[in-house]
Amino acid sequence: MSRETNRIEYKRKLSEELDLEKEVIAFPVDKEVQSALEEQVGEQDTDEVTPQVTDQVKDLLKVMTHEHTRRELQEMLQLTDREYFRKEYLIKAIDGGFVALTIPDKPNSSKQKYRLTQKGENLKKSFEQ
Repeated sequence: MSRETNRIEYKRKLSEELDLEKEVIAFPVDKEVQSALEEQVGEQDTDEVTPQVTDQVKDLLKVMTHEHTRRELQEMLQLTDREYFRKEYLIKAIDGGFVALTIPDKPNSSKQKYRLTQKGENLKKSFEQ
């Protein structure tokens, strides 16, 4: 196995105003070092970074209870403009890691549905507290 395949890349936004990113590239010596790096970066991401969520994404998460089609979600939110819903709600929720596609290999499938990820579930629970 080449060292290149063991490369781990992490990016983390440092400043919204300056739009800077910090990039760390590590070449682990063995599996133990790789696991330690992944755990350390994972802890930093969950403990230190508070997700910036739009009101639209919050509204979307609040109505989701199981797997839903795009049409169902739009109806629940009483939105008629498909493109606005897609850009302002769905894509932002997917990019934020709060919503997942049930058929990720076919994003344009007529059978496509959307569900909350664990991150989305956790955020939704925080609204209810």
